[in-house]
Amino acid sequence: MKLELVNLPRRAALVLCACASLTGCMSSTPVWDAHVGQALKAVTQAQIIDPDAGHMPATPSMDGTSAVTAMDSYDKSFRSPTPPANAFVIGVGGSSGGGQ
Repeated sequence: MKLELVNLPRRAALVLCACASLTGCMSSTPVWDAHVGQALKAVTQAQIIDPDAGHMPATPSMDGTSAVTAMDSYDKSFRSPTPPANAFVIGVGGSSGGGQ
């Protein structure tokens, strides 16, 4: 066996011990800990369209018949989706567009 292959486990153990001993020297993250949850709050607030929507009476923008029809067609689109077009038949059998 070559000498480098024999020393490889020793080097790995040495690096592992050095990394393990240095983790005890790491300081805590007081800056990050002080701001926990602010990103979540900001994203949640950015997603709210109308913050006062719960305090106002609902005004329907669509009648019930149209809403039911829209939901039925939406549901049908998942029950029987349109099959994807076959990419290998593009341009086959059609005219080339050039006049003769």
